[in-house]
Amino acid sequence: MGSPDASRVPLFATMQRIPGGLMLVPLVLGALVGTFAPGALEIGSFTTALFQESALPFIALLIFATGTQVTARTGGQVLATAGTVLLTKSLIPAGLVVLLGVFVGVDGLLGVSLLGLLAAIDNSNGGLWLAFTGQYGDERDRGAYVASAVNDGPFLTLLFLGASGFGDIPLLALVAAIVPFLLGIVVGNIDAQWRRVVEPVPNIVIPFFAFALGTGIDLGDVVTGGLTGLVLGLLIAPITGGLVYLGYRFLLRRGAMSGIGFAAGTTAGNAIATPAVVAAADPSFQQYVGTATAQVAASVLVTAIVAPLLASFALKRAGALKPENSTAAPA
Repeated sequence: MGSPDASRVPLFATMQRIPGGLMLVPLVLGALVGTFAPGALEIGSFTTALFQESALPFIALLIFATGTQVTARTGGQVLATAGTVLLTKSLIPAGLVVLLGVFVGVDGLLGVSLLGLLAAIDNSNGGLWLAFTGQYGDERDRGAYVASAVNDGPFLTLLFLGASGFGDIPLLALVAAIVPFLLGIVVGNIDAQWRRVVEPVPNIVIPFFAFALGTGIDLGDVVTGGLTGLVLGLLIAPITGGLVYLGYRFLLRRGAMSGIGFAAGTTAGNAIATPAVVAAADPSFQQYVGTATAQVAASVLVTAIVAPLLASFALKRAGALKPENSTAAPA
C-alpha cells in the first residue's frame, strides 16, 4: 500500500525533470491562458493578484532569498574561482553585446533585440552548475555558485543598458533592483535561521511568477521568438562556456579540470523575468518584452541540455571525467 503522502499525479516532479521546467511549464500555461482566455484572469481580487500581477513581487522575494544564501564563509580560492566565472560568463559577454549594439542598435540582430541578447547571455544557471560541479568538481568549483548569485536576476542587464546609454535606466531603478539582494546578504549572514527559512523560496515562487509572466506573452511571438531562441541557446552554450573554460585554463590554471567551465554556458531560468523587469524601469523596451521573453525561455532549455554535454566532453577528452563525490549537489 502506498504512502498517504504519495502524489497521485507527480506534477512538481515532472516539471523538475524537464530542464528549466519549473519555470518553462508554468510560463507556457500562462501564455495559453493569456492568449485564449484572458478574461478569466481579470475578475479581480486574489485571482488577478496571484495569477496576473504577482511577477514583480515574487521576483523581488526570490532576489532577497538568493542574497541570504551568499555567506562570508568563502576562502580566497573560492572567491578567485567565482570572480573568474563572473568575469568570463557575464561581464565580458555583456560588454561584447553592448559593443554589438553600437553597430546594430537596440533592435539587435536577426530578430534578437539587445534586451533579449543581454537577458540570455549575462547570467548562468546556478542549479545546474551546482549539480555538475557537485559530481565532478571540488569546493572551489561549488563555491563559484556565488557568481550565479551575483549575476542572477535583472541587475546586470539593467546596469549595462543604463551605462551604455541604450536604455534610460534611472540610477534609483538600479539601486532598487539590488536592494533586496544586498538586504538578503545582510540578513543571511547575521541570522542563519533566516537563511534556512527562505531556502525553499525558489521552488515556491518560480512557478507562480512564471505563470504571471506567461499571461503577457503572445503565442505568435513564442513561435517566432522561440525559434530564434533555440539558435541563441546553441550559440550561448559553446561561446560563453568556452570563455569560462579559457578562464579556468589560463587564469585559474586548472589544467585538465578546465572543462568544468563549459558547465557555466547556460541561461538562468530566472532570466525569463528580466525583460519584464527592464521594461518596468524603461517602458521604451516594452515592445521587445514578448519576443525577448520567449527567446530567453528557449535559451534556458537549450543551454541546460547542451552546456553539461560540452563540459562532460571536454573533461573526458582531458582524461578528467572522474566524479569527486558519489552524490551530486542539489540542483
